[in-house]
Amino acid sequence: MRTSRWLVVTYAIIIFAGILVALPNLFTQQQLAALPNWLPHKQVTLGLDLQGGSHLVLEVDADAVRKDRLRALLDQARDALRKDRVQSQSVRLVGDSVVAVVPDETQRAKALDILKGLSQPVGGLAFGAGRADIDVVATDNQIKLTPTEAGLNARLDSAIQQSLEIVRQRVDQVGVAEPTIQRVGSDRMLVQLPGLQDPTRLRELLGSTAKMTFHMVANVQQGDRLPPGVSMLPDAKSGQTYAIEDRVALDGERLTDARAGFDQRTQEPIVSFRFDSLGARQFAEITSANVGRPFAIVLDGKVLSAPVIREPITGGSGQISGNFKVEDTVVLSALLRAGALPAPLTVIEERTVGPDLGGDVIKMGIYTGIAGFVAVVLFMVALYGAWGMIANFALLLHLILTFSALTLIGGTLTLPGIAGIILGIGFGVDANILINERIREETRRGLGAFAALDNGFKRAYSTIVDANVTSLIATSLLFMFGSGPVRGFALTMMIGTVLSMFTAVAVVRVLMTEVVRRRKMKTIRVEPLVHFFPEKTSFHFMNARFLGIALSALLSLASIGLFFKPGLNYGIDFKGGIQVEIATSQPTDLATLRSTLSGLNLGEIALQNIGDSEHVLIRVQRQDGGEQAQTAAVTAVKDAVQKLDPSVKFERTEVVGPKVSGELAQSGVLAVVFAAAAMLVYIWWRFEWNFAIGAIATLILDTTKTIGFFALLGLDFNLTAIAALLTIIGYSVNDKVVVYDRMRENLRLYKKMPLRELIDMSINQVFARCIYTSVAILLSMLPMAIWGGSAVENFAIPMVFGVVVATTSSIFIAAPILLLLGDWWKRRHVQGNEPTGVTPVKA
Repeated sequence: MRTSRWLVVTYAIIIFAGILVALPNLFTQQQLAALPNWLPHKQVTLGLDLQGGSHLVLEVDADAVRKDRLRALLDQARDALRKDRVQSQSVRLVGDSVVAVVPDETQRAKALDILKGLSQPVGGLAFGAGRADIDVVATDNQIKLTPTEAGLNARLDSAIQQSLEIVRQRVDQVGVAEPTIQRVGSDRMLVQLPGLQDPTRLRELLGSTAKMTFHMVANVQQGDRLPPGVSMLPDAKSGQTYAIEDRVALDGERLTDARAGFDQRTQEPIVSFRFDSLGARQFAEITSANVGRPFAIVLDGKVLSAPVIREPITGGSGQISGNFKVEDTVVLSALLRAGALPAPLTVIEERTVGPDLGGDVIKMGIYTGIAGFVAVVLFMVALYGAWGMIANFALLLHLILTFSALTLIGGTLTLPGIAGIILGIGFGVDANILINERIREETRRGLGAFAALDNGFKRAYSTIVDANVTSLIATSLLFMFGSGPVRGFALTMMIGTVLSMFTAVAVVRVLMTEVVRRRKMKTIRVEPLVHFFPEKTSFHFMNARFLGIALSALLSLASIGLFFKPGLNYGIDFKGGIQVEIATSQPTDLATLRSTLSGLNLGEIALQNIGDSEHVLIRVQRQDGGEQAQTAAVTAVKDAVQKLDPSVKFERTEVVGPKVSGELAQSGVLAVVFAAAAMLVYIWWRFEWNFAIGAIATLILDTTKTIGFFALLGLDFNLTAIAALLTIIGYSVNDKVVVYDRMRENLRLYKKMPLRELIDMSINQVFARCIYTSVAILLSMLPMAIWGGSAVENFAIPMVFGVVVATTSSIFIAAPILLLLGDWWKRRHVQGNEPTGVTPVKA
């Protein structure tokens, strides 16, 4: 039990550095500026659900990239054949290919060589370096050009990279502070904008391709058949249609500047623009040759204006007018300055939190966190007296180091992340409870202070490791499959689990050893201030094994019935749709609001008061018509609400499209299945097959009951609920590991004891620990469950239920299943050689 001086110094340096790194989180930005420069100034980044702001996920239209590539390839093929005077019968699009029909064999051979020259090698290992971007195949009198998958993927990658830069420029035009813009996957990007309350304008700014072109208006009379090369395009404002020549007279790429302003004569809002030198020359030629003809300015397939050319314009500049509002001209000029996107972007997910709600959430998190922490501290003192204060010091250290770790790695603290820290407080004391209970046992066996301390830590260590590994399995899978704030929860839980091995084991061991040495204690007494349990229990748990299994099975069957009817209340994450939380200036008339929103013809609309009559949650079903229909619906809902109450505040807005909701649902299911499977494998490896089967059977029963609890209370079943479910699974297995570990230990010590007696004895030995740990976790979570509000109720309330279920199932379900398996194994395979009735257990 001697502690190396260098080890103590190392621990001290780690703790001191952690405190220094976490310290800036206690100060405001103004106070930080006054601190010395040698002190750290970096703070934990708050998630948008805490500081307010908008979270948008945009997807590049891969089909548009494919179509653009085919159109460009068609033009290239025509130009190449025309340039070399190859006579072709036709060059046209057929499906996903460009087909050139060349009847003459000599001309066809020449055309084949020319068209093969259009093919370029694809760069980059990810897309198949060295492969051609076009397959050119000649059959009969046709030559077919087909873009390869490698070529299309390379173009999609180029489109997303180019889109990222253009989106950054567009966001800069709006002036949002510290935006986060990053690529997600192969065809998506994430845009997070702190402080932005209404992303409607920004959504327009980001979702618009902003591809501007200039076309001549065709001389077609109303009712006439359109000639080839002419299309009807709608006016962007009035809906009037124009016959527009398909040929682009001048491309918007030649624009160098665009500014919002006012017409000096009429004072109406306009956008003035300027071309580069080449564009100015082309613009002068077009306007000189077409005086008296209308000239259409087209943006993303809609006509902004179609003025008649009165005279040649040689200055290289012009203006766009057309019944614009001032905000319209600001957005349009920003779009034109940033440039056109290479492909359309669709907003497939939007989540917005107002700053007032974010501030309330932070206060709630702090208050419930402090309440939970104080409750656990008092409980530990009641359990272990002065020794409990050492555990509490470790808890405080655990909390500080969690914030320092989040600060160092640049992690984001979200509302579920706060829940993870609070829950980590409860999980953090588990190791200390295990250690203190073990030391008590060793002292009762007559060991001296150092021996009891040494044995207590040694015997508890493997159990602590097993319990933490099962917790890490659940949280790491949640981090892999989760998204947004839920990943924040998984991150804080993973950090907390790893840190508990340092604070609750390493640091506590040093401190307890130092206390014993300085006080020259002969024996170590870990006495409670309040006696919750007798020192030794001798309950016959296995007498109630059939009742326990039958009752658990009955509750699980009832839960399955609740799953089908009334069913789970699936949240927006899994079924898609729109969710808007509003704060009105006076008590809301739900009937009037429902009538107004029903008139929008958006399908099923549900209204629910949150907390008081001024706060209302509006839910709108997922809209047909894809992601763009969702965006249009949320705009219509906000406009309708503002007409009823002009001073209304939109506290939170969530829009999840069908594609994202399907992916989130699939990820949630996979996370739960993989977590259960990984834990089964781990327990099988660490213990034996019968232990693993007992654990997985109990896990299924615990999970079904928790799902039934969600259905019974009608709680939202969303990503946060999946986080709660995975945490309950992790704790359930954690609790069973403690019981199983004691059984495994006793199997080695009492090889001739009947299995039923051995299981009863093992449960009695860890009974106090199971109850104490459960109470500690309940104390940490109860304040959040009671005062946390709607934002965390579908996490905190199920956690309280899940902890109770997991604790009882470890005693009354997992152990009896193990006994039944042991008896079955004995009847089938043991002929008196295995007195314990179970298979040999791994050391």
